[in-house]
Amino acid sequence: MSASRFGRRTLTTAVIVLALLLVAEFAPAVSVWVLIAALACLAQLEFYRMAGRAGIPTFRLVGTGCGAALITVTFGRIGPRSVDVADTYGWEQLALLASLILVFIRQFPQKYNDKPIITMACTLLGIWYVPLLFNFVTRLAFVWERGGLWDRVGDTGRLLVLYLIVVVKSGDVGAYLVGSRIGRHKLLPRISPNKTWEGLAGGVGAGVCASLLFGWAHGWRLGVLGLAPDGAVVLGVLLTGAGVLGDMFESLIKRACGVKDSGGALPGIGGLLDLLDSLLFAAPALYVYARMVLAT
Repeated sequence: MSASRFGRRTLTTAVIVLALLLVAEFAPAVSVWVLIAALACLAQLEFYRMAGRAGIPTFRLVGTGCGAALITVTFGRIGPRSVDVADTYGWEQLALLASLILVFIRQFPQKYNDKPIITMACTLLGIWYVPLLFNFVTRLAFVWERGGLWDRVGDTGRLLVLYLIVVVKSGDVGAYLVGSRIGRHKLLPRISPNKTWEGLAGGVGAGVCASLLFGWAHGWRLGVLGLAPDGAVVLGVLLTGAGVLGDMFESLIKRACGVKDSGGALPGIGGLLDLLDSLLFAAPALYVYARMVLAT
């Protein structure tokens, strides 16, 4: 990545983060649900367009519709309602089962598609890769504190989502700065030739520092959840590592599809999926850790 592109990427990311902060601070819960669903749909469409560049047909409308339905089911059960979180799992499983059946049915009228298995598999991968993983942001935002449709997101949800973004994106910046200057040993050149072990170490270090600073600035609490310094170190490593895995996974997809970026909507970044890739793997990691460790 050139210095000029890095500058544009940083500026674009800062603008997006500022916009998200304004949404989280002032927007009602229903608009946050719309935003999460819209981002997931747009990123999922970028995934399907990349598949098309590789000659893989997909059922884009069915796939994105199923993804939006999954996020809507989760929000509908835990957003404005006070229900047992475990009750939501059954509804999400039903949504995923319905997605599977709908993709199979959509294949029936295809007379001239000579790649039916690949078409169904890639359509389902788009659902499982983008909205299924991004839906954990819905859980982070609404599980711990719930209100009405027109109430703002609770403090815990806002802090968790902000913490996720700060730690993961700090890791991204640290990895680039260290890797571009002293990176010598390739991490996985077959998948991402520019990533190095030195960059990975820099990213983890930056993520841990960001996690500790965030915890200290908020009195070692994320709303109703406690975050001790040792837990902040663990989460810094965990979220940065998960972010790297997400970045590598998208790099694998882009390399297989023969594209450099998932799109061109965001200056210095590429597509929306290029921005969200690291968050897709980190959001589930934070949610599971918060439920199993921080909430106990």
